[in-house]
Amino acid sequence: MNSLELGAIGNCSIAALIDGAGTLVWGCFPRMDGDAVFSALLNDARTAHDPRAHDPREGTFSLELVDQLHSDQSYLANSAILRTTLYDHHGGVVEITDFAPRFALYERIYRPPMIVRRIRPVKGRPRLTVRVRPRFDNGGIRPEITRGSNHIRYVSPAQTLRLTTNAPISYLIEERPFLLDRPVDLLLGSDESLQAGIETTARDLFERTWDHWRSWVRSLSIPFEWQDAVIRAAITLKVCNFEETGAIVAALTTSVPEAPETERNWDYRFCWLRDAYFVIHALNRLGVTRTMEDYLRFINDIVEEATEGELRPVYGIARDTAIEEVVVPHLSGYRGFGPVRVGNQAYLQVQNDVYGSVVLASTHAFFDQRLGYPGGNTLFEQLERLGNRAVALFDKPDAGPWELRTIASVHTFSAVMCWAACDRLSKIANRLGMADRASYWRREADRIHTIICEQAWNPDVGSFVSTFGGRDMDATLLLLHEVDFLSADDPRFAATVDCVARTLKVGDYLYRYVAEDDFGKPKTAFVICVFWYIDALAALGRRQEARELFETVLRQRNALGLLSEDIDPRSGELWGNFPQTYSMVGLINCAVRLSRHWEEAF
Repeated sequence: MNSLELGAIGNCSIAALIDGAGTLVWGCFPRMDGDAVFSALLNDARTAHDPRAHDPREGTFSLELVDQLHSDQSYLANSAILRTTLYDHHGGVVEITDFAPRFALYERIYRPPMIVRRIRPVKGRPRLTVRVRPRFDNGGIRPEITRGSNHIRYVSPAQTLRLTTNAPISYLIEERPFLLDRPVDLLLGSDESLQAGIETTARDLFERTWDHWRSWVRSLSIPFEWQDAVIRAAITLKVCNFEETGAIVAALTTSVPEAPETERNWDYRFCWLRDAYFVIHALNRLGVTRTMEDYLRFINDIVEEATEGELRPVYGIARDTAIEEVVVPHLSGYRGFGPVRVGNQAYLQVQNDVYGSVVLASTHAFFDQRLGYPGGNTLFEQLERLGNRAVALFDKPDAGPWELRTIASVHTFSAVMCWAACDRLSKIANRLGMADRASYWRREADRIHTIICEQAWNPDVGSFVSTFGGRDMDATLLLLHEVDFLSADDPRFAATVDCVARTLKVGDYLYRYVAEDDFGKPKTAFVICVFWYIDALAALGRRQEARELFETVLRQRNALGLLSEDIDPRSGELWGNFPQTYSMVGLINCAVRLSRHWEEAF
């Protein structure tokens, strides 16, 4: 049965997920939102009587040790390189090193759509079976297989993958075990010949990739405490960055359900403007300015193309505006809990918080002096178009931050983010010496602030509430201080935090909301919400309580330090798309806020 005890590898072009036994169970080509040619993660029929029952090895790239006893797994320190060690019953030991090549070459970053698997016998006389079973069209098409002297080609009408190896080709095609008496390299990627020897190429790609990641980590400004957790979270966020355009995907997977038998199965391999803002903000706290610059170019192109400043909440990673949602019928789903969806209907929704998300992200361009391309008058004029939309829409119904599909309300979070757009535009205008525009946007921000406080504060509840004139709570209310809408010493903020906890907290975790939605009541907690709660506790001066809760949440990461979107608050089991950028962002923000300073540590 599948689980989320998985490791993620990637190079900001493609990514893959590998289980604890070294089997690649999820991987898309030729980019991270592409065809899921390795889709076994989402094809786990529950019973042999299920009409979709299948050979569980379909859609995998497995390295199976004959008479295997157990395995262990870890990342090479400060890298996105995963090492799995397999042990057999006879004392044999095999070491697998998996990575996607990434390093500087010819004044650019070399990041081909390629996965490299290096296999080394460590002890004994282990025998290994290599099974490479890609399935194209998201698992629906068996490829045609052709062979050469040192390669196998997997051919479909849409694309061809080539596996180049110094392992016996016949053994791979016939899936026959062989004695691993020397190192073996497997390079899977585009249908291109290598320009050097197989072992030489694999070794060179490994050494350069390892050097690259270690250098990248050395550039991070990390807190004194929880360094391993922060470094792993930062690397994971970077792996979720499609560097070619600057987009940042919400997660590397589609359709891992939020909870079993709920049909809350969504495709997260796209760029939500809201999520991406939080990712950029977290990485900026660690000094990752290049990723922020790349993302700013991505949203600048979106703003330039926006009709009258109108934005969609989510875009494809190449700025696709139509990412139609369809169901893949031949995949049974994670643990058999379908449907499997490709595309996301959210691109059609009205989510008014996006205007604030873009302005907040773009604000860095005007104030961060490290950036090579600072913001100027032209960008400001483009952002003002978004500000005009925020003014027009802050009190209009939308789908809200949780993307309700059939329920529209005036959501407090959306209104607050529209306020934030006006607030930051006023500050940007001051920075640019535009006093009249600064005054205009300050008046609009103050006006919107007053209306939100009148409409979203419920005196009977004694708290801000989820919607204008409503009574329900949702976890985004914990962000009122984070986006500077309320000061930490405002008694309304403390009251709201306490009300959110009373309403949404179950055990150590928080639900997004508990009101019934299009799919019933939520069954699992949303991981980012507990991090928002921890941040709020720290802002209120309840630091020890915040630290203890943070330590508790860290223990719920999988064995490799990764988090998904959701968690069962009772069992601690991870659910939802994986790895989830929102969750890793929350980890970084809490660690930075709660850590002792370096000067205090000695």
